[in-house]
Formats: sequence, structure tokens, C-alpha cells
Amino acid sequence: MFKVTPNPPDPNPIPYDATLDMLNIKTAQDRAIDLYLNPAASRTATPSRKPGSIFVVDPRVDNETLLVEACDSLSSASDMVRDIAASVDDSQRRAVLVLQQVIMLSELAVNRVLDTQRVPR
Repeated sequence: MFKVTPNPPDPNPIPYDATLDMLNIKTAQDRAIDLYLNPAASRTATPSRKPGSIFVVDPRVDNETLLVEACDSLSSASDMVRDIAASVDDSQRRAVLVLQQVIMLSELAVNRVLDTQRVPR
């Protein structure tokens, strides 16, 4: 009979990474210990998150334009999900069609806002 594992097993299966800095390991250990033994220390030591500015909507764009873009994006997403639903098996098709329904309802809500919005003259 063929044995898959070596005999005897390798005593050190995880190779040592020389690039690990001992100071980083010590910092990580301190954070892990503080998480369980001193939870207040981890809350105060964690810097507050600043929202990213990679994707920013131009503040000069009016609401109607933003709603039209949202409606077009939702319409495209609905079309893509419908195409995906046609190519998956029955067990996954229901979940995909529920996703398409949520997108369609969102599109209807955006369209309703567009219909009731007064256009500035």
C-alpha cells in the first residue's frame, strides 16, 4: 500500500521567513494580547479612519444628472443579471433573479424620483 505522507513526517513544514522583523512580531503580539486582556487599549490605539477620496462625485453635478446616471447603471446591471440568470443552473437561478428584482425595484424608485422632480428653468 502506498503512503501519501512521508515517513517520518517533515518536522518543520513551514519554512522560516528571514524577512520577518522581530519588532513587527512583537507589535503584533502586543496587539493580540491587548485585544483579549485589555480591549480599551486597542480602541484608543487604533487611528480613526478617514474616508477615501479615490471615487468622488463632482459637487457641481446636479441631482437630475446623478439620478439619470444611477438609473442607467441600474438598467445595465439588470440586463447583465438577466443574461447571467439564463446561463446558470436552476439552483442558482433563483438567487440571481432575486438580485435582478432588487435592482429593478431600485431602478423604479430612481425613475419615480426623476418623474416627480421639478426641472429648474
